[in-house]
Amino acid sequence: MQAIRVENLSPDLSGVSLVDIPVPFCGPGDVLVQVRAASLNFPDLLMTRGEYQFKPETPFTSGLEFAGEVLEAAPDSGFVAGDRVMGGNKTGAFAEIASVGADKLSLIPQGMDFPAAAAMGAAYSTAFTGLAELGGLEDGQWVLVHGASGGVGLAACNLARSLGARVIATTGSANKHDRIAELAQPDAVILAEGRFREQVAEITDGKLANIVFDPVGGDVFDESTRCVAFGGKLIVVGFTSGRIAEVSTNIPLIKGFSIVGLRAGEYARRFPHRGRAIQAAITKLAEAQAITPAIDRILPLSRWREGFHAMARRELVGKVVFLPGS
Repeated sequence: MQAIRVENLSPDLSGVSLVDIPVPFCGPGDVLVQVRAASLNFPDLLMTRGEYQFKPETPFTSGLEFAGEVLEAAPDSGFVAGDRVMGGNKTGAFAEIASVGADKLSLIPQGMDFPAAAAMGAAYSTAFTGLAELGGLEDGQWVLVHGASGGVGLAACNLARSLGARVIATTGSANKHDRIAELAQPDAVILAEGRFREQVAEITDGKLANIVFDPVGGDVFDESTRCVAFGGKLIVVGFTSGRIAEVSTNIPLIKGFSIVGLRAGEYARRFPHRGRAIQAAITKLAEAQAITPAIDRILPLSRWREGFHAMARRELVGKVVFLPGS
């Protein structure tokens, strides 16, 4: 079968290629899945460089998440051949066939196609864990979502609105403003440059943001400490800016806000009952058509390099989805 393999770590994808490899083995408790769609996430790009916190040994098959049909399943897995499933692991999704533990899969919400299912998992579990589970989002609150052109940022906007929040989306590119407004339908879209606190204050009538959802870090994080309402939460999701920010502890003390680190996958692993509850809540919202993943482009797996480069150049508004076997 064909798979995207990371043979060597490199800053320019020179150690990555589409190759033929053996079909993976279906071990005890595993499920073998015919991958119909797989979505690209920022950690996938970072792992080709060795810059992500999880560093698999090379060579490895790239890809965090996929959707497809069960080919073979262990008797006690809870799945049978033909089931339409979504999920994944830290690696292995960018292939024609994947083998994963049954606990890492769930049934695709009714009415959802494979590309949307592949694009939903990691982004929406991250958004839900950060906003609802850890952030305690309440109806009518203001949420400031940074990096709103990315899959996770768009998911956070979509989810926050579905839960009754008011949303301010930010972007680092003025060229993405209209597309974000169209896809995310926030209350406002602003440019995350310089001192944007005044814009946030004006939009919220001085209330500021109850929750700041920040996958960007760096200067955006620094300014976000001025945008959090008293008693609010600043959710640290990642550092796509490339700089890990620091904060003097007198700032959250004086302003009475919390800084909360978010690792949705690790949270679900440590608290599996909460992970199942989060997945059930997301499925319910999806089946009610309250949330819909935003997809920038769908590509055959043979054009994987185009998708990776578009992410590296920050051209995307939404997710890239690969179609293995095409």
